[in-house]
Amino acid sequence: MDKSEGINLTERDSSERLPSLIEHIAANKVAGFDNIKEKSELNYQPAAMCSHCLSPLSMGTVAAAADGQSDLSQTQRLHSVSISMPSTPAGNHSSNAKKPMPTGSTSDEVVANGKFPSHPEGPLRNPAINGLKDKRFDTFKTWSGKLERQISNLRGKNREDTHDSNPQENIEVESLPVDRYFDALQGPELDTLRPSEEIILPEDEQWPFLLRYSISSFGICLGVSSQAIMWKALATSASTKFLHISPDVNLALWCISVALVVIVSSIYFLKVIFYFEAVRREYYHPIRINFFFAPWIALLFLALGVPPSISEKLHATLWYILMFPIFCLELKIYGQWMSGGKRRLSKVANPSNHLSVVGNFVGALLGASMGLKEGPIFFFAIGLAHYMVLFVTLYQRLPTNETLPKELHPVFFLFVAAPSVASMAWANIQGSFDYGSRIAYFIAMFLYLSLAVRINFFRGFRFSLAWWAYTFPMTGAAIATIRYSNAVTNVVTKCLTVILCVTATLTVTALLVTTIIHAFVLRNLFPNDIAIAISQGKPKTTRRWFHRRSGSSDTTTKHIEHYLKFADSEEKDIEASNESAGKV
Repeated sequence: MDKSEGINLTERDSSERLPSLIEHIAANKVAGFDNIKEKSELNYQPAAMCSHCLSPLSMGTVAAAADGQSDLSQTQRLHSVSISMPSTPAGNHSSNAKKPMPTGSTSDEVVANGKFPSHPEGPLRNPAINGLKDKRFDTFKTWSGKLERQISNLRGKNREDTHDSNPQENIEVESLPVDRYFDALQGPELDTLRPSEEIILPEDEQWPFLLRYSISSFGICLGVSSQAIMWKALATSASTKFLHISPDVNLALWCISVALVVIVSSIYFLKVIFYFEAVRREYYHPIRINFFFAPWIALLFLALGVPPSISEKLHATLWYILMFPIFCLELKIYGQWMSGGKRRLSKVANPSNHLSVVGNFVGALLGASMGLKEGPIFFFAIGLAHYMVLFVTLYQRLPTNETLPKELHPVFFLFVAAPSVASMAWANIQGSFDYGSRIAYFIAMFLYLSLAVRINFFRGFRFSLAWWAYTFPMTGAAIATIRYSNAVTNVVTKCLTVILCVTATLTVTALLVTTIIHAFVLRNLFPNDIAIAISQGKPKTTRRWFHRRSGSSDTTTKHIEHYLKFADSEEKDIEASNESAGKV
């Protein structure tokens, strides 16, 4: 049998192995792709073909002749088959067609034998497909990869086989001690990473939306729903009849508040379902844990701001349903404050803790307006006791408490929330705005004015959604002033009512506009939530910029690193840093 007959048989066998729908095509003369020339005429590179043309789902059948006789025609020499098709049943492909194209020195065997040796590293993967299987964020998903590893172990697979080579995918998220948050984070809200720390998620790309969606988003609900209560009081109070406020304003704000609560709650519920590990880290955060009261306080605000056209009086069962989760959270948090552990009040005290106290007074206010007595007094007593302890702790700034910055921050307006709501709650319990209510009201007014005269100290802070939680204290002070003007009606109280209501409304409007700009124009309303991605290990060490020459240089190194730590963390008190370095 001569070589021409061998070529014809090769072509006939190739056509028989192809599916019936694939036609036998004759390729054009494209050097190095559709035909195979002799080594002396063409530099053959099968590695490029393997990486760009071949995959487990698309294979090409190549038939070529070895060094033939010089009298063969050009058509016979260049006749070949080059196709690309999806996978077909096993019977339609030969075993040789399923094997990937080899690389390197094995290309000669392919040309000579027409067979594809097995790839030592397994099937090649498309980088685009690998990007869709990014598992770096799986550590914060609900199962944290634990269920997948357990199933893989049951199947007999090794743990290393279930993950890629990226080491960040194998990190398991565990609860962190409260000291770790203080060591790794800084700022009034503990949401800024210290320069000496690193996180377990990529910093150079945007995380999934649910991971960036924090519990502080419920502050929007607090700000808008408290406005609905204020405009309801303006429309129904006797001392503000001269303003001629329409009840429709209260109705519109209440409907907007309901829509916001539904939207924010639904999104965060999705985060609980898909990224429960991230929610757990927020719960252990010494500042974020206070915002878990915000959803229930927002629902209490909705019950207080119900327009008269919808309902004049709510059923008392609603009060018990709303206060039960608040009571459970208080058992957890207040117990930690009192136990003296790492989360004792002197360690974690921050103005954000007022959110965990103000819920008692809001619940007492709602329960008393429904006609209840014992329940509202119970929560009023709990709130009063813990507010006094919290107020003293924050006022005297214990040496063990280093969470408050020197500069003022909108978080300080939470000082005004508890006494303002407490004055109205006690007025509803007693039936009149008596001396007890006026004492709490005057405390709130003094704190309000002491912060208002220092408005310049609130400049220069980065906007965040947590600022919304600081709007309802201003609105609460305005509502308490309306109640006080009903008891003491004169020009001063009426003017004070108008001023505080206008201030609260402008503040909420400004925050609303700022939120819209950051959400739709700047598109940075939800940045990467660094607070939940801090690592468990020790902070990375600072690289020394000089060589050690003597034993005394160790002390010098400690002084320099300690000084840079204060400088990088934006501490302005350089003398304090030098004194601290001298003690090392």
